[in-house]
Amino acid sequence: MAEQTTTEERKKRTNYHYEIPLVEGVTAEYNNGVLKITGPQGSIEKKILARTMTVKIENNNVILETERATKRDKRMINTYRAHIRNMIRGAKEGHTYKVIVASTHFPMTVSIQGNVLTVKNFVGEKKPRTITIPENVKAKVSGNIIEIQSASKEAAGNFAGSLEKLTKRPNFDTRIFQDGLYIIEKDGKKI
Repeated sequence: MAEQTTTEERKKRTNYHYEIPLVEGVTAEYNNGVLKITGPQGSIEKKILARTMTVKIENNNVILETERATKRDKRMINTYRAHIRNMIRGAKEGHTYKVIVASTHFPMTVSIQGNVLTVKNFVGEKKPRTITIPENVKAKVSGNIIEIQSASKEAAGNFAGSLEKLTKRPNFDTRIFQDGLYIIEKDGKKI
C-alpha cells in the first residue's frame, strides 16, 4: 500500500526558499515591491514584479521564497537572485565598462564637459556627436579609452551600448571602416 503524505509534508516539499547574504557595508530595504540596496558606491533600486514570490530581509540576508515550486516560479527566483547579487556587488565595488576610441581614417577626439560626452571629427563630420551621461553613471576619458563606472550594472551597460550606437554607421563594413567607439571590456571581462 502506498504511503499517504500529509498536506504539511507536501507543502514543505513544494516550498522554494533562497537566501542571498548581504556583504559588509551593504544594507537592503524592501517597501511596496521595490528593493533598495545601498553601499559605499551608491544605491540601486529594483522593482520586483513576481506575484507568487515573497521578499523578506532578515538577519543580514535577502530571502526570496514561493509556496509553489513550479518551474516558472523557480526561474523567477533565480532571475531575481542574479539581479540582487549584481546589485549587492555594484553597491559594494561598482561595475566598470571600458570603451575604446578607434579612429583609423580621421583623428577623432572625445571629451566630457559636465554631463555631456562629445565626439568630434567622427569620419570627418563637421558637426560633433553628443550624448548625455546619466546621473547614476560616471565616465572618464583617458587617452583612447573611455571608462564607465556605476553601481548599477544595467546603467553602465546601457550607457556603453549607447556609445557604440552613437558612432554606428549602417551599410559600412566594420572590417574595413573601423572608426567608432567599441566596448572592449564588460564588467571586468574582456571581449
